[in-house]
Amino acid sequence: PYTTLFRSGLKVEAWLQLGRHEFTQALATATRLNQTAPDDVEVYGYLVDANIELGNYQDAVTAAQWMLDIRPGNVPGLVRAAYLRELHGNLGGSLELLQMAYDSTPLSETEDRAWLLTQMAHLQLVNGDLPKADSCAAAALTAFPDYPAGIDTQAQVRLAQARYPDAVTLLRRRYEAAPRTEVLYNLAEAQELAGRREDAQESFREFEHQALAQSALADNANHQLVSYYLDHAGEPVKALEIARREVAHRQDVFTLDSYAWALAANGDYQAAG
Repeated sequence: PYTTLFRSGLKVEAWLQLGRHEFTQALATATRLNQTAPDDVEVYGYLVDANIELGNYQDAVTAAQWMLDIRPGNVPGLVRAAYLRELHGNLGGSLELLQMAYDSTPLSETEDRAWLLTQMAHLQLVNGDLPKADSCAAAALTAFPDYPAGIDTQAQVRLAQARYPDAVTLLRRRYEAAPRTEVLYNLAEAQELAGRREDAQESFREFEHQALAQSALADNANHQLVSYYLDHAGEPVKALEIARREVAHRQDVFTLDSYAWALAANGDYQAAG
């Protein structure tokens, strides 16, 4: 049997592997932990996360259900179940679970509450309810000023409202505070929509440089790089090369979608379908 200290170390390892997008390794680590302590709710959370990213959706649903069976109403379990409902197209059910999680989160946990509000804003945005999305995003930033996820979400709302200069301002602020490749891509697209073509081209060039430096990492998500080559650079062959490498590691719906678009852009409509 594993010692408590050893189990804690393995949990940290699984968490780090998820953060590095090493989803296959994270699944193996979490499975190893789960076999020795099948009542550990936290480990089931790692199983959910890894299986979702790999496209093992039924396994993810099973692990999420175990989280809620072992500890009914626990917030991490509700959040993961909400995301699974979103992936299956049940936006109303997802919002219901996020509201339950929000109501169960203490007022003192301001960052957690702000994060939940950003997720609700995202769902309202997907659902086409811009006023509610805007309200939730604003509430997140009121609860936790300058919260990065809140800024990201508010920027997406501004894009949906066709308030492109406002979105550029928000995304520039977000990128300068914590430079991240995915934020730079969103900034470049917002600059393009706002008519700032030179700024957009500069941002896209820097994005490509950063993304290519990261693309060799195992199980790294390259969806934006595929989109860049398809939608902005006009280089479908490069897009397909990256998409093929990505789909060899994971079969989640977003990776498969990127792969299908890359195939279609290269004229392979039969495989894309």
